[in-house]
Amino acid sequence: MTYSLPPDAFRTLRPEPRRGGLRVWDVALTVVLLVLLPLAALVATSAGLLFTAAGDSCFLASCDLGLVNFGLWFAVIAPWAALVIGVAVAIVRLVRHRIAFWVPLLTVIGMVALWFVAAAIVGAGVSPR
Repeated sequence: MTYSLPPDAFRTLRPEPRRGGLRVWDVALTVVLLVLLPLAALVATSAGLLFTAAGDSCFLASCDLGLVNFGLWFAVIAPWAALVIGVAVAIVRLVRHRIAFWVPLLTVIGMVALWFVAAAIVGAGVSPR
């Protein structure tokens, strides 16, 4: 019993189109950006630590030191939370063979945005009443 195709059928056979294949450039760029992402979180945390000087203007004025303290800790912790979320999302996208290089870039933009949110919180606590 033979189950081979006749020779004319070989001309009509085509390989199936490859969808969502591995893109080497995307994997390489994503890995490089993920390696640099903790450095961005460290820079954002260091910039957030500059908010400790905001309390210096509260000597004679009435300030909400609890709000200033919350803004300071928000500026210190938020970049690392964004880092963990960004790394997790990038890894999931890489495993699913999706383009992922934009995730670390968006994470850095998110870190900058979180710094400005922390600055607004600290500014609200320092503003005179």
